[in-house]
Amino acid sequence: KDNKNNKTQQNLGKSGLRVSCLGLGTWVTFGSQICDEMAESVMTVAYDSGVNLFDTAEVYASGRRSSYVVTTKIYWGGQAETERGLSRKHIIEGLRGSLSRLQLDYVDIVFANRSDINAPMEEIVRAMTFVIDQGMAMYWGTSRWNAVEIMEAYSIARQFNLVPPVCEQAEYHYFQRDKVELHLPELYHKIGVGAVTWSPLACGLLTGKYNEGVPESSRAAMKGHAWLKERLCSDEGKKQLRKIKELHLLADRLNCTPAQLAIAWCLRSEGVSSVLLGVSNTEQLLENLGSLRVLSQLNPPLIAEMDVLLGNKPRNAKKEAKS
Repeated sequence: KDNKNNKTQQNLGKSGLRVSCLGLGTWVTFGSQICDEMAESVMTVAYDSGVNLFDTAEVYASGRRSSYVVTTKIYWGGQAETERGLSRKHIIEGLRGSLSRLQLDYVDIVFANRSDINAPMEEIVRAMTFVIDQGMAMYWGTSRWNAVEIMEAYSIARQFNLVPPVCEQAEYHYFQRDKVELHLPELYHKIGVGAVTWSPLACGLLTGKYNEGVPESSRAAMKGHAWLKERLCSDEGKKQLRKIKELHLLADRLNCTPAQLAIAWCLRSEGVSSVLLGVSNTEQLLENLGSLRVLSQLNPPLIAEMDVLLGNKPRNAKKEAKS
């Protein structure tokens, strides 16, 4: 495994694809929160700063297409039953639609965005293999799948000589740890599946912007994000805010921002190939990219101190039983 402390790129799982440790996610911020000019400038600064992984965006970067990695997700499409899910029909048509919107000939990775109980796993794996054989995508991955589903897709790919998934996209931050720290490392060692993680700042919660309430310009105040506001006001949310305040003191000690500490903490995890950043301006982007400098300060005693503070380190029952 590459030493992340001195490299800004590494392999995606055990595939041959090299991705930057930090990628640009565009789920909320592009299209709804920021204007085209700012989006363009964020993309350009990211690319010029060594970011090569763009999680679905119109890529404005002036670089050659072969110098960056673009991904897209398939699941939600139109209103009709046939325009969503992971049927062969929707995977192929959905990806074609995505390519025409992105004005690209191919994406590097196409993600099956959540699993679909209505589509047989063999159909999904065959359709993903087909779009790769057709040159519409280079690799495929999963998003929000559990370990059992990923393992099933891998086994079917091996059984029928099809293409297996190379990575899982999972939510990962201080308060969401089990999947990335317990279940995915096992898959990484067994079948080489890497992890691309999203929401390192838990929708902005970890930056401290909600410590004194919900600012009007924040994501929790946006239409369609009432769930975030509710989460902040719950007992669990208040408990998390108290922990966040303590983590801020720790960030001060390290001479970094709370956001940089939170992102570096995600990057330290084994099997995490890339952490996707969600930013709405170039200042935020540059601040977040500074987390690579903080990574080298995260030594074992400091990680242990953070684990005590968070009080939620996942326990591996299998390993404990062995010892």
